[in-house]
Amino acid sequence: MNQEAIGGFIATCRKDKELTQMQLAEKLNITNRAVSKWETGKSVPDSSIMLDLCEILGITVNELLSGERITMEDYQKEAERNLIDLQTKKGRAQKSLLRLELIWLAIALLLTPAHLAINYYFPENNGTGIGPLITIIGVIMFVIYFLRHYEIKLK
Repeated sequence: MNQEAIGGFIATCRKDKELTQMQLAEKLNITNRAVSKWETGKSVPDSSIMLDLCEILGITVNELLSGERITMEDYQKEAERNLIDLQTKKGRAQKSLLRLELIWLAIALLLTPAHLAINYYFPENNGTGIGPLITIIGVIMFVIYFLRHYEIKLK
């Protein structure tokens, strides 16, 4: 998916319908800045409003994701390509989230013992409370990771 092509296509379709960015935004209950970001290729429409956007512009979701009008002969090929692109982006997002979870876990596992040791050897130190906060965040991230990637079986 080429965000700039999608944005240009949205702009062309909007102008064909003789709508301003503000009018399109009002119909979708969003800001005109969001429409501007789409049309400049800085972002793409959220999936929750794609159907409404396509209905207003008189296009299909497949055409929107392709950034061009699609003939019936090319429709199946474009649909498959768009599905593959969406799956690829989903996979990248999941890998990124996994990295973030593991980084937080590593931070929690490394900093918490250091924080507890400092408080143990220097009891007059009141501490900042950062250790327990990091521990809580790390435990939450680990639990989310665990629940997402492991199956729990009851006997």
